[in-house]
Amino acid sequence: MQIDAIPGWRTKRKILGMSAILLPVTAAGEVVWKELRDHVARTLESGLIPAVNMDTGYAHLIDESTRVRVLRETQQVCGSAMYVAGAFVGDEPDADFDFERYAAQMESIASHGGTPVVFQSFGLRNLDDSSTVEAYVRLASVVDRFIAFELGEVFAPFGKIYSLDVYEQLLRIPACMGAKHSSLDRHLEWERIALRDRIRPDFHVLTGNDLAIDMVMYGSDYLLGLSTFAPDLFALRDRMWEAGDAEFFHLNDWLQYLGFFTFRRPVPAYKHSAAQFLKLRGWITSDATFPGSPQRPPSDLQVLEHILAHFRETGWIDAASGMGK
Repeated sequence: MQIDAIPGWRTKRKILGMSAILLPVTAAGEVVWKELRDHVARTLESGLIPAVNMDTGYAHLIDESTRVRVLRETQQVCGSAMYVAGAFVGDEPDADFDFERYAAQMESIASHGGTPVVFQSFGLRNLDDSSTVEAYVRLASVVDRFIAFELGEVFAPFGKIYSLDVYEQLLRIPACMGAKHSSLDRHLEWERIALRDRIRPDFHVLTGNDLAIDMVMYGSDYLLGLSTFAPDLFALRDRMWEAGDAEFFHLNDWLQYLGFFTFRRPVPAYKHSAAQFLKLRGWITSDATFPGSPQRPPSDLQVLEHILAHFRETGWIDAASGMGK
């Protein structure tokens, strides 16, 4: 892609922000439900849309009873406010697409007041392009609205980045309100923004690129794991962009510094980084992660403390708190 083909900045635009919720657990691996409710509430109060049972919520590790309780707890906090939730179907590499299991997950989310985010699976990944589009058309018949999801293999082996032809057909499904794009590739996302602008301007290209959170400048919205570290500061950054405040760039740079550090390989260990950071903020009591999730070294805390200190010294945390009142 040539520079002149890159979409231009969309200045003073209201950004739609969705923030994946970290599932807080004790050292014994037990979910701390009050801390989950509190984090959903602070995310909602900041102006972002909570996203539960995503990768940040250990979607591939939790059991069905935990998944359903997360929905109940989130619905209790959100009431009529919008939230989204992962519709996850765990399967094996040679699996066929399992429509019935997807439909059950999507119906469960909708019955708890949420909007499904359709995770990929081996069965969905294994379909050819035509069958992939047919699968999404069938899923669209289950609920009034849903969000599609392209997931790079760096995040999960069942992920797949679709061709632009498939993406165009997703744009043409009325019930599909948007698609989370997690390739970590700016060029692929710029292509999707250009396609969206041409075919369906109300469709949300939701960046999942935690290494390029400035994609919102070009017209992406977002559904990020990084924002779970600081939903208040992401909301402050978004308001700066809408107001045309150049302080956006300073805050965005430091949020990106946090992203570069915590989303380094192995990428899935960012969930431990999130737990470390949220504990430093005093928002959770343990920096443990769900059993089976990779860990970061204790030495990371020094860098996280440095970043948190900068957020405080600049007054951004106080400013974000003030806007939430």
